[in-house]
Amino acid sequence: MPPGCLTYLSRRPDNGLVKPASVRTSIDIPRDLHRRLREAAARKGCSARQLILHSIEQAIQDSAPKRPPRRLNLDKPIVRSTGKPFDLTNEQIYGLIEFP
Repeated sequence: MPPGCLTYLSRRPDNGLVKPASVRTSIDIPRDLHRRLREAAARKGCSARQLILHSIEQAIQDSAPKRPPRRLNLDKPIVRSTGKPFDLTNEQIYGLIEFP
């Protein structure tokens, strides 16, 4: 391609057709789907473009990785105390545990 030649993808953004922070793209969709898209947009009171952009945002948000579950908080006991505290030393505890 000769230098200075622009393709349809590399057109200057100041041509008045495309907003500077946007990318123009096109897709081929079946006629029936296009008709239903226009009807859905009219029911929602927005343009087909707005409905498409909202749907794309929703699809991207749904496919984003979910936050991992919160870590277990050990500040409060997991098992509730039954009453009497016990008083054992480490040596007594090790004496009660059988090691192989």
